[in-house]
Amino acid sequence: MSIWWSLHLRREPASVPLARRLLIGTMETAGVDPEVSYDLSVALSEACANAVEHGGDGVRTGCSEAYRVTAYLDGEKCRIEVADSGPGFTTAQEPRPARSDAEHGRGLCLIRELADHVHIGGKPGRGGTVVSFDKILKWKKDPSLLTA
Repeated sequence: MSIWWSLHLRREPASVPLARRLLIGTMETAGVDPEVSYDLSVALSEACANAVEHGGDGVRTGCSEAYRVTAYLDGEKCRIEVADSGPGFTTAQEPRPARSDAEHGRGLCLIRELADHVHIGGKPGRGGTVVSFDKILKWKKDPSLLTA
């Protein structure tokens, strides 16, 4: 089975749970194991929260006040990409892991813990950051998509 969707969201905190609920609903309907769905939804929430907080620069002209979330469920893997239009950063500038008791700065660490593969990079020729992560899927025995 192959499913994909893409959202263009405003950089507002209310967009984060919207993206998370859409991902959970898609995975539940497709029959993905709830634990895997939960891990990916937390990782997505962290990536979206980073895009909302850091994904724009009001000073730069042409800056978008939106970000994009794309999810691909294809065969045994789910890939999620969150792309923003912020100033971006190079690998040398990538934030250092936060302390476990810190209130901020743990998002990328959580994404790395919850996903099987993570890539963080800039958008070629433009500003912004793309956080891409994937996870091997496990399936429930009776997916609702097959029984509908």
